[in-house]
Amino acid sequence: MILILIGPPGSGKGTQAKFISDRFNIPHISTGDMFRQAMRDGTELGKKANEYMEHGNLVPDDVTVALVEDRIRCEDCNAGFLLDGFPRTIPQASALDKMLERNNRVLTKVILFTVSDDILVKRLSGRRTCRSCGKISHVSQGINNKLDKCPACGQEVFQRDDDKPEAIINRLAVYKKSTEPLIDYYKRKVLEILADGPIDEIKTRMAEDLENIG
Repeated sequence: MILILIGPPGSGKGTQAKFISDRFNIPHISTGDMFRQAMRDGTELGKKANEYMEHGNLVPDDVTVALVEDRIRCEDCNAGFLLDGFPRTIPQASALDKMLERNNRVLTKVILFTVSDDILVKRLSGRRTCRSCGKISHVSQGINNKLDKCPACGQEVFQRDDDKPEAIINRLAVYKKSTEPLIDYYKRKVLEILADGPIDEIKTRMAEDLENIG
């Protein structure tokens, strides 16, 4: 079982990925998480990624492709895996096709999350990240839409540069230009999920559709 998650930033891919990963017992591979870990560790890859991500731009393909191929060759990916954040462009999708062929693997399905831009901006601009544990929370969890401390560990939270309004607008523009063409590229494999509404409602809606490919 090899799945790809596609959707604009803030569409809930990361939140729903755990449910999908547990449902099919396959690892959730998030390129965003891998890059952010590299940035926290101060690696050369992390420094390169930070130069692009802090402005809401995509990390260059050669860096991303190499990272993903190393990961899918790990033993825990033998039964399949869930890709979140890759591919984001047609060249990356083409690279993934070749990558899967080299490793005798076949793509099962592409899960597409759709949601309006207005909701996306509201979701993303309200996100806060814990400096200590890395948990992502939302200002709606605070008092009067203000959140200073992490609900999980009580440490300070901050707004990531790529969650600020100017970066969000750029991220959505990058998505529309670079990633939306993948919908047509994968049209025979796409399963569309409306990602507007409460998390549990989206999960229920998605579970019904996933039964058809499980």
